[in-house]
Order: sequence, then structure tokens, then C-alpha cells
Amino acid sequence: MPAYSLEDFCDDVRTTLTENDDHDGRDTVRRKLEQLLKDPEFLARYVGAENDKGVSQIYEDPDLKFCVLAYNMEAPRKSPPHDHGSSWAVYGQAVGHTDMTVWQADEDSGLQPKASFRLSPGQAGLFDVGDIHSIEYAQGAKFVRVTGVDLSEVTRRVYDAETGEAREIAQVGTGSASS
Repeated sequence: MPAYSLEDFCDDVRTTLTENDDHDGRDTVRRKLEQLLKDPEFLARYVGAENDKGVSQIYEDPDLKFCVLAYNMEAPRKSPPHDHGSSWAVYGQAVGHTDMTVWQADEDSGLQPKASFRLSPGQAGLFDVGDIHSIEYAQGAKFVRVTGVDLSEVTRRVYDAETGEAREIAQVGTGSASS
């Protein structure tokens, strides 16, 4: 099987989103990310043992503005429930696992978990525009995230899991462990 490079992936994402920038198109991006996560050269270059710890943006499309980020996380982390504002995100696991929780906002009972699943190496999950989710990963987890835009330009909401109250935040730069 020929290699499927970051360049191939970005070309496919560009074509897909140009033709179909909706849930179905984003699910195609999810499947393409799973294909990329099978390429040993991509994995070694961006999420291999020699990579710097932390988050690095490895691609931003000049026209459509979607971004690809590599996460090489040293410490474990559990994010609070959050959304990505007007953007979507596809997470793809490279090393270790990430536990994902999808949350449902309810006016009467606040925020309730709706579904949970684990991403193992080679698997990807889509969180569409407005989806509230949280992630939890162990020490040494490595994953790739594709977003519809550079999230440093998007106002997001972070939720209190107990009360369901939301507060708006601006995304911090890619040098942090943000999710």
C-alpha cells in the first residue's frame, strides 16, 4: 500500500470540504484521518518518540483555513466539557488512548453525559459544530486534531459539568495543552 502523506490528506480534506462542508463531509475527513494515522512516515515525523512535547500546528489551509495539529502530551489531562464555537474538530489517536465524552445541555438538569467512547491508535472521532465534549488522556498520549479553522480566532464555551453553566473563552495558542 502506498504511503498516505500529510500532503495527500490535506489535498483530500480540501477537496472534500470544497464539495461538502457539512456533517457528511466532516465524517469523510474523520475517515481520511484514520487513513493518515496508518502511515508510518507521518507518525514518525509528527507524533513519534523524537517529537517535542506539547502541541504544534503542522498545517493550515491558505484558502479554507482548516488546521491540522499534532499533540505529543507528556502529562495526563482531563478537559472540562467544551465546544469549539463555530468550528468542528476531528480527533485521531496515534499513541495511547483518549476517552471522549459527549455532553447534552438540558435547561432543567444542567449538563449530562450523553455518550462515551475510547479512541485507540488509528481511530478518529468527529465533534461537529456546537457539540459539547470532554477528553481525557493518559501520560504520553499522542493524537492529531483537525479543526475547521484556527481556534485561536474562535470564541468557545467551557461548561461546568455540575451546573451546566457556560463561560466564553478565547482559545490560547498552540503551545499549550488546550483541547
